[in-house]
Amino acid sequence: MEHYMNALRSYADFSGRNRRKAFWMFMLINLIFSLLTSVIDGITNTMFVSTIYSLALLIPQLSAGARRLHDTNRSGWWQLLWLVPVVGWIILIIFLAQDSQEGENDHGTNPKEVELHTT
Repeated sequence: MEHYMNALRSYADFSGRNRRKAFWMFMLINLIFSLLTSVIDGITNTMFVSTIYSLALLIPQLSAGARRLHDTNRSGWWQLLWLVPVVGWIILIIFLAQDSQEGENDHGTNPKEVELHTT
């Protein structure tokens, strides 16, 4: 839940880098909440709750994705591949699942290395 809350706190921060674990934990918790809102909508026979939740989380999802792509030394604009059915999705998932680029890149220092030095 900590990764989810960190992503919400930095919802408008499209700079910097985001570790793989933080990104995927955010996505997992987001998926769980999305399923819960869909169940609530199914019970109430509306689409109100899930629509509001999806709209509220649009910007945090984009910023978390951009920071994750920055960690692999790619631009956040690669997220436009979500608009290309199947092939774009596969390519983007591969990019998001890759390990952090070692050392510093154009988007900042490696958060994995920073975490190792602080513990």
